[in-house]
Amino acid sequence: MNIKSLLLGSAAALAVVSGAQAADAIVAAEPEPVEYVRVCDAYGTGYFYIPGTETCLKINGYIRFQVNVGEDVGGDSDWDAVTRGQVQFTAKSDTEYGPLTGVIVMQFNADNASSQNSKLDSAYLDVAGFRAGLFYSWWDDGLSGETDDIGSVVTLHNSIRYQYETSDFYAGISVDELEDGVFKVGEAPNNVGVAVGLGGKAGIFSYQITAGYDVDNEDGAVRAMGTVDIGPGTLGLAGVYSSGPNSYYSQAEWAVAAEYAIKATDKLKITPAVQYYGNYYGTPTKVGVADDFDGLGDAWKVGLTVDYQIVDNFYAKASVQYFDPDNGDDSTTGYFRLQRSF
Repeated sequence: MNIKSLLLGSAAALAVVSGAQAADAIVAAEPEPVEYVRVCDAYGTGYFYIPGTETCLKINGYIRFQVNVGEDVGGDSDWDAVTRGQVQFTAKSDTEYGPLTGVIVMQFNADNASSQNSKLDSAYLDVAGFRAGLFYSWWDDGLSGETDDIGSVVTLHNSIRYQYETSDFYAGISVDELEDGVFKVGEAPNNVGVAVGLGGKAGIFSYQITAGYDVDNEDGAVRAMGTVDIGPGTLGLAGVYSSGPNSYYSQAEWAVAAEYAIKATDKLKITPAVQYYGNYYGTPTKVGVADDFDGLGDAWKVGLTVDYQIVDNFYAKASVQYFDPDNGDDSTTGYFRLQRSF
C-alpha cells in the first residue's frame, strides 16, 4: 500500500509541474518579412529602389592615384603624388512634371597623411529642365585631351539653370553666382553672371557653343567647339574669345585649339594636341586683374595624352605638355594616373 501511495503521489506531482510549465511556455514570434532591394531599370543601369519607397538610387564614383611632374610642383620637389576618392549619390523619382533628380557628389583629396581636404563637389536638384544648386557650368567642358585651356578658372557655381534637351540637341540659360571668379580693380566677390549654352550632334559631327557675360566686370566671352570622326580617330577644334578678363574666360584675349584622338586599339587612345593664345594673360589672381589684354604677348602649347584601359572600369592615363609664352619661361609638365571607377 505504501508503494502504491508513493507512485500515485509522484504522478500527481509531475502532472502539476508539467501543467505549470505548459502555462509558462514561450511562443517564438513569427519572423517579419524581409524587403529585399529591388532593381530599378527606369533610369538606366545601376539604380535600385530605396526600401519602402518608390525612389531610385544610384551610387557610383572613382578612386584615383596620380603623380604630377613639373618644376616645383611638389613645393621644393619636381614631382608630387596625390590620391582622390569621389562618390556620387543620384536619386530619381517620377512626378507629374517628369523625373525629379537629386545629386550629391563628395570628393576627398590627399596630398599626404596630414595634408588632406574634403569638399562638396556638387549638390543640386533637377526637374522638368530646371536645375538649382551647386553644379558645373557649360564652361567646364572641353576637348577630350589634356592640352586645351579654353574653360573658366572656376567652373563650379551656385546657379539656377533651365535647359531644354533631346537626344541630339540641347539649349539653355543659367544665372551664376561668381564669388570664386576673377575681379578687376575695385570689384569685390559679390558677382553674378549669365551664361547660355547649346549643342548637339548630327551623325559623326558634334558641336557646342557657350557664352557668358560677367555683370560686375562688364565683360564676357564666347566659345565654340566641334568634333568629327575622321579615319581612325576623332578631330576636335575649338576657339574662344574674351572681350576682357572676366570670370568666364581670362587666360587670353583669344585662343584656338586642335587635337586628334586616335583610337589605336579597343583599349588604347593616343591624343596629340596644340593650342595658341593671342594676348596671353595666364591664370590671374582672383582680385585686381587688369582691365584689358593690351600689351600682352602670345603663347603656344603642345601636348600628348595616352589613355589605356587595363580592364573594365580600370584605366591608366599619361600626359605631357610643353608651354612657351612670349613674356615668360617655357615649361614642361605632365602626370601619370591610375583610376578605378565603380
